Amino acid sequence: MNPNALSNTPSAGTPPEKPHLRIGFVPLSDAAPIVAAKLLEFGHAHGLTLELSRQPSWAALRDKLLAGELDAAHTLYGLVYGVQLGLGGPQTDMALLMVLARNGQAITLSNRLADALAAHGTLPRALATLGRKPVFAQTFPTGTHAMWLDYWLAAQGVHPLRDVENVVIPPPQMVAALAENRLDGLCVGEPWNALAQQRGVGRTVVHSGAIWPDHPEKVLACRRDFVRSYPRTAQALVRTMLEACRWLDSTEHRRDIAQWLARPAFVNVDAAVIASRLVDQEPGCGVPPVRFFDDGAVNYPRASEGVWFLTQFERWGMMARRDDYREIAQGINQTALYREAAQSMQIALPDENPPQVLIDGRGWDGGDPHAYVDGFAVRGTHG
Repeated sequence: MNPNALSNTPSAGTPPEKPHLRIGFVPLSDAAPIVAAKLLEFGHAHGLTLELSRQPSWAALRDKLLAGELDAAHTLYGLVYGVQLGLGGPQTDMALLMVLARNGQAITLSNRLADALAAHGTLPRALATLGRKPVFAQTFPTGTHAMWLDYWLAAQGVHPLRDVENVVIPPPQMVAALAENRLDGLCVGEPWNALAQQRGVGRTVVHSGAIWPDHPEKVLACRRDFVRSYPRTAQALVRTMLEACRWLDSTEHRRDIAQWLARPAFVNVDAAVIASRLVDQEPGCGVPPVRFFDDGAVNYPRASEGVWFLTQFERWGMMARRDDYREIAQGINQTALYREAAQSMQIALPDENPPQVLIDGRGWDGGDPHAYVDGFAVRGTHG
């Protein structure tokens, strides 16, 4: 039995079992759907009242989600998979309900390293000018930022496990660490890259959408027992977040959300800095835009994308090779629940396995995960 099929799918007109939900988030621009859903009370039409809970780090959010202090959360795709495998905390069966955003992250280098990269042309040559082992930061060991950073470093000929020191820093602390010369580079979500550049302490050198175009990023997730206990509530929450994501497709609404995110209760960064990468990107500027809806193309939780994260966990020695990657992904990603919610709202379902090409020219179609991992020249070892 597919563990995704947790219960009979509830109809859109059935009231949720649990009408009040506590939703966690970390202060980032791509928390926009969570914030919009609350401030505009999209949940009311679906029988829900949302209470938002800002968390200082992904580890804190994980702990409260697993302890039951949060019902669901805006979180990192890779965090959900790490917890499922017991890599990013106590092993807990997880449910990924939908994708909330694609793109919208970046890698920022210190001014010294950015200058060296411009002068020497390649990252290995630039790093050699430091005269010591470089220090790079990401936000959670199995999270998306760790994956984008490692993938990009490897594509530039730098081994992320041997050639650099890799540290974990919560997103709101990244800019200060860069300003204090404790870091040579970082990978984090916006607006922290934009803020580092605005303050003159670093320069963005690559956006995550250039590493993997339209990659899955933040997701709506919960424990799997929550879906089992409250199937109508989980469905109502997906419909609520789809409403919020659809609302964010408007440029005018993105300007509104930048103002709201700037409040101390949310991101607490100047609205102009948030808007600079959430709204004010000109077509053809080379910066892949953060995407929230695009007629539903953003939100479908493809199992094949989850398998990609498992290939990277194997690639970097975080787990031994297994033969059940598809089964793991099908259990986590609640595709049946999402389909029912989307169809009740007349939202189209995108392709299951669209071909995708990453920054190193390697394609991913979800087909053969073992061959995919074996094709990487730069890899770690397990154990």
